[in-house]
Amino acid sequence: MNINGQHYRTIWPLEKDRNTVCIIDQRHLPHEFVIEKLTSLEQAWQAIREMHVRGAGLIGATAGFAMHLAACRAGDSTFADDMEKAAKYLLTSRPTAKNLSWAVERIEKAMNREETPEAKRQRIFQTALAIADEDAHFCRGIGEHGRTVIEEISKGKEGRTVNILTHCNAGWLAFVDYGSATAPIYAARDAGIDIHVWVDETRPWNQGAKLTAWELAQEKIAHTLITDNAGGHIMQSGEVDLVLVGTDRTTHTGDVANKIGTYLKALAAYDNGIPFYVALPSSTFDWKIDSGKDIPIEIRSGEEIMRVEGRTDDGTPAGVWIAERHTRALNYAFDITPARLVTGLITERGILKADRQAIHAMFGDKIA
Repeated sequence: MNINGQHYRTIWPLEKDRNTVCIIDQRHLPHEFVIEKLTSLEQAWQAIREMHVRGAGLIGATAGFAMHLAACRAGDSTFADDMEKAAKYLLTSRPTAKNLSWAVERIEKAMNREETPEAKRQRIFQTALAIADEDAHFCRGIGEHGRTVIEEISKGKEGRTVNILTHCNAGWLAFVDYGSATAPIYAARDAGIDIHVWVDETRPWNQGAKLTAWELAQEKIAHTLITDNAGGHIMQSGEVDLVLVGTDRTTHTGDVANKIGTYLKALAAYDNGIPFYVALPSSTFDWKIDSGKDIPIEIRSGEEIMRVEGRTDDGTPAGVWIAERHTRALNYAFDITPARLVTGLITERGILKADRQAIHAMFGDKIA
C-alpha cells in the first residue's frame, strides 16, 4: 500500500540489521503514522497481545519474525529448549487467529530440518521472510478472484455504483500487503468499477473507523463511516449490494470466526438476500476443528468497552470513560458465522462454497 506516495508493507526486517523488525504501530492511526522497532521475542509478544499489530495474516507474519528474534538470542548449547519455550510463550499472546499457531509450527518444522544452531537461525529467518511474502502474494490473488464478484454486481446495476459493506479491518493493515476483504475492492477500482464502501466503526477497538476508513482514504476510494448497528437498516433500505469481510480462523467445514458483530451482519444479509462473502488466505483454515463452536474465542479486558481513546480538537491524545469505572463488562473479541450464512469464500486459488467438500477439493494438499 502507498502512504503519501511511498510503498509500505506492514512488517519488514531492517535491511542492514536483520535482528531488528519494523512494524506499523496501529494504535496511533489514523492520527499518527508510527513505525515501531522490535528487537526481542518479548516485544513481539506484546505487539501482538496489545494490538500494535492485528489481523490474521499480520499476526502470522509477526509470529514468524518473533521466532526469528528468539533464535537470535537463543544459546547454541540450549537452542532447542530456548526455541521450544519461545514457541509456547508466543502462542499465549492471542488465542483465536489460526495464523499464529500456523506460523509457529511452520517455523519449527523448517528449523528442525537443519543440524547446527547457525543453520537453524538462517532457516528460521528465510522462513519468516517466506511467510510474509506468501501472505502478500495470496492477498493479491484474493483480490483478483474477488474482483469478479464485484464485476458481476456492477454489470447487473448497469455500471452504477456498487455499495459494499465491511466490518472490522481486513485490509492492508491486517495482512502484509493488499489485505483480504479490501483486496477485491482495490482490484475492482483498478478495473474502473465505481465503488462506495460502507465502513462499520467496529466497536470497541474501532478498527473500521480508525483503520479501514483511513486505508480507503489513502487509496481515494469513496466511503462512509456508519455505526455498527446501522448495517441492518441500510441493507433493508437497498443501499448494500455486497457484504465483504475477513476471518481470523475458518474451519475446514466453512464456519467463520471473525470480529465480534460479523454474525449479526451475516444474519441481516441473509434476511435481505444480499451476498455475504468471506475473504481469506488458505493459511487461515483450521484443518482440525470441525465446528465453529469449538474455536477458542478471545475475551479481552472489559475496560476496552468502557473507555475510548482519541484526539482532542488540537490533536492532543486523550482517553475518556463512557461507563462508570466499576461497571461489569464482558468483552468478546470474536463471534462465529455458520457456513450456511456464507455465500462464498474468496481465497488465493479461487471462490468456493463454504462447505467441507468444496474446501477439501480445492485445498486437499494443505490438510495437515
